[in-house]
Formats: sequence, C-alpha cells, structure tokens
Amino acid sequence: MSEPRRWAVIPAAGVGRRMGTDIPKQYLPLAGRTVIEHTVERLLLHPGIDGLYIALGEQDAWWEDTEYAGHPDLVRVHGGAERVHSVLNALRALEDRAAPDDWVLVHDAARPCVRREDISRLIERVEQGGGIGGLLGRPVHDTMKRTDSQGRIDETVARERLWHAFTPQMFRLRLLREAIEGALAAGVMVTDEASAVEWAGHAPLMVEGHSGNIKITRPGDLELAAFYLQDGISPH
Repeated sequence: MSEPRRWAVIPAAGVGRRMGTDIPKQYLPLAGRTVIEHTVERLLLHPGIDGLYIALGEQDAWWEDTEYAGHPDLVRVHGGAERVHSVLNALRALEDRAAPDDWVLVHDAARPCVRREDISRLIERVEQGGGIGGLLGRPVHDTMKRTDSQGRIDETVARERLWHAFTPQMFRLRLLREAIEGALAAGVMVTDEASAVEWAGHAPLMVEGHSGNIKITRPGDLELAAFYLQDGISPH
C-alpha cells in the first residue's frame, strides 16, 4: 500500500474589500512580485507537496499573467461565493486524482510569508501524531478583551491555551470534504478548515509557527510582509 501523498489548496477568489484597492489583494505588488506569486511558491515548490489546486474567481483577469499560471503541477478550479465554497470546489476536483486518505494543506492566498520550515514542521507533527490533522498557529501573549456592540469592554478573557490560528491547515482529503459538506448542510458557515473538522467532532492539533506568517488584510500589512520577505528573514 502506497504512502499518502500531500496536496496543497489555495482559495484565491476573494476580492479583499478592506484593502480599498481596484484589484484583489492577492495581485497587489509585494517585494517585486505579486502577493499570490509569493504564496503559491511557498506551497508549490515545497519538496513534500505533490501538487497544488488554486480556486479563482470566474472573472479573474490577473492570474494568467502570474509566474506560476502555466506550471504543470498546478490546477486551476472555479472559486465559490465564500472561502469555504472555494475550498470545497478544490477538494472535489482533487478527488479525481487523489486518494481519500491523502493529506491536503489549505493555505490562505494572502499569507505570502509562511516559512518552508514551518510547513515541514506541520507535516511532520501531524503525520507523526497519527491524528486527523492540524494547523499552524501562535499562542496568544497579549491581554485579550471582549467588548459589547459599542466597543466597550465586557470582560477580560483569560489567554491561557488561546491561539491565533494560521494556515496551512492540514487534514485528510475525505475527512475534510465530508466535514465541510456536513457543516454547510447544517447551516454552519465555517471560517476555516479546522472549524469544520471541529464541528464534525474532532480535535485538530495546534502546531506553533513563526509570527511572521501574517495575513494581508489592510494596506499597512503589505509593508510588514515586505519586511518578513527581506533577505535573512525570508521563508525560503
């Protein structure tokens, strides 16, 4: 029996309205390339990953001009209305060539600074753990507050055992697809893959990664991402 293979999925059909730009944030310039070129490279060229599926909007007019658009190990699929639908479309397409127990690493298009060693650590920890999957993240170190609808503090939340959830998030193909389908059928709009797997009754593993694995959501994040991509801080 062959060992399970590993695949990457990048949902990239979003428009990034909070950036306030005319083009989706994944196509904004960053350190001499576009955001998505950095992101795709991190997964596509990782030696432990066999191929990558990217979910793009049907009206996407920018992807074909990017560096990896014609790469033989990359497959384009249609994106969905929300991130979760894009991921599900990619998983269903992947099932045509992957085994049910193959691993899938889902990564945000707007996280271009993930380090190769963090991806490798996630793979190692998840596969050695023998569980159903896990995700990169960082323990919370700041004091956490919960507010009311007017922004006034309701309570201080204990930060012990709280984590910031990052991507990639790594799970078995069939388990993840069935968890997402089940959550959507129940009217649960999950915000990440781990949420779907948790909803299905499982407990994913948290694996600590570098704090530089930021998600670009606002204009100032581009400057910070450029800092992490500098020589000596690069995720390569």
